[in-house]
Amino acid sequence: MERCGWAGPEQLYIDYHDTEWGVPERDSRALWEMLVLESFQAGLSWITILRKRENFRAAFAGFNPQIIATWGEREVQRLLENPGIIRHRGKIEAAIRNARAWQEIERTQGFQRFLWRYVEGHPVQNAWTSSAEIPAFTPLSIQISKDLKKAGFGFCGPTTVYAFMQAVGMVNDHIVTCPRHSELA
Repeated sequence: MERCGWAGPEQLYIDYHDTEWGVPERDSRALWEMLVLESFQAGLSWITILRKRENFRAAFAGFNPQIIATWGEREVQRLLENPGIIRHRGKIEAAIRNARAWQEIERTQGFQRFLWRYVEGHPVQNAWTSSAEIPAFTPLSIQISKDLKKAGFGFCGPTTVYAFMQAVGMVNDHIVTCPRHSELA
């Protein structure tokens, strides 16, 4: 058995693959954190985000959407000056808007229920034999992206949403030769 080809060679990447990626996440706040991180990843490699994740957590108040929803231009400027994170105004402003959108969904139905209903509460079990088979997005990630945008979210296109779905275990996209595939099936 061999792990997914993207997992490595850096130990940080291997650890993420072996312990986090694809594990079903049901905590609304943790789901929001991952969606924000995936939005910052757009156009970059995931290892870049992993290396900066603790900096992001410190800069973004532990990814507490209740706090971030209150932020304005002063906090945007502070974040733009922080070399420990990705300093992209559009992504920073989207994270603040996304916190506000998260609050509304959390209040009305629960963010985790909102997301997990798309897969009827259970991870989609794919059976890819190679990483080349795994799509960048799917009809479902297109629909979730549209619904998130309608709810006020930004920087959550279909590719970002599919990467998010993989990360939080809404889909099991470990290749079948990876030990994690059967462990998460």
